[in-house]
Amino acid sequence: MTHWTVAPEPYDSPVAAALWRAYYTEVSDRYYLLHAGRRTEATELEREVTGADWSELTSPKGELLVARYGDEPAGTAGVRLLDTDTAELKRVFVREELRGKGGGAVLVRAAEDTARALGAVRLVLDTRHDLTEARALYARLGYTETEPHNEERYAEHWFSKGL
Repeated sequence: MTHWTVAPEPYDSPVAAALWRAYYTEVSDRYYLLHAGRRTEATELEREVTGADWSELTSPKGELLVARYGDEPAGTAGVRLLDTDTAELKRVFVREELRGKGGGAVLVRAAEDTARALGAVRLVLDTRHDLTEARALYARLGYTETEPHNEERYAEHWFSKGL
């Protein structure tokens, strides 16, 4: 029986890069299809992928987690400390072909454990309105929608959970 495992991964590893490219492709395509009736142009995707700096997802103030389904890299979640009590959940993603197998919940719970290990007592996140599956997952895992905690360009919903 195939099962999920989650472990820390260097933010700049080839595995992380491939998963982030898949993440950015999906969320960018969904955004542009909804708002512009088209998929993401290659130059737009490259700008997002190469412009992202995830070096903050390193110890002692953060961590990148990679989920594997069996031996196959299947998803990511990032955790970074915002202050001594609050951590932020970033870029939760499970490859489309592996969704519905429990990987999202496994990743979020591992991220919660990571946030606790970093000393956080609260985990916050933001997401977009069109990412309905993500919003449903967070609600199912006990996250409560809150007032904005940041001014991220694409953020439309903000959530929080005590750890």
